[in-house]
Amino acid sequence: IGIKIVKPVAVGNYKPNAFGLYDMHGNVWEWCEDWKADYPAGAVTDPKGPATGRYRVLRGGSFNSVGSRARSSYRNSFSPTDRLVVNGFRLARTP
Repeated sequence: IGIKIVKPVAVGNYKPNAFGLYDMHGNVWEWCEDWKADYPAGAVTDPKGPATGRYRVLRGGSFNSVGSRARSSYRNSFSPTDRLVVNGFRLARTP
């Protein structure tokens, strides 16, 4: 039995989603601005994390994630000092 080596792919290898964004799920976990904390009780739109913390939020899953984690609503967390091949980031700018 051979071992399949998997790795991230260059952005744009797959079609964009309905918002025109590429590779939102399953390429690399993407670092988010928020520090990890429990969500407040009740419905919240675009909740912000605390100002400080120990772990930062990552979303989107990676190339070696199980399918249930390769989605933007699943939150993972790591220390900002962690350097793993499955973690990356997305540059974004506002007009």
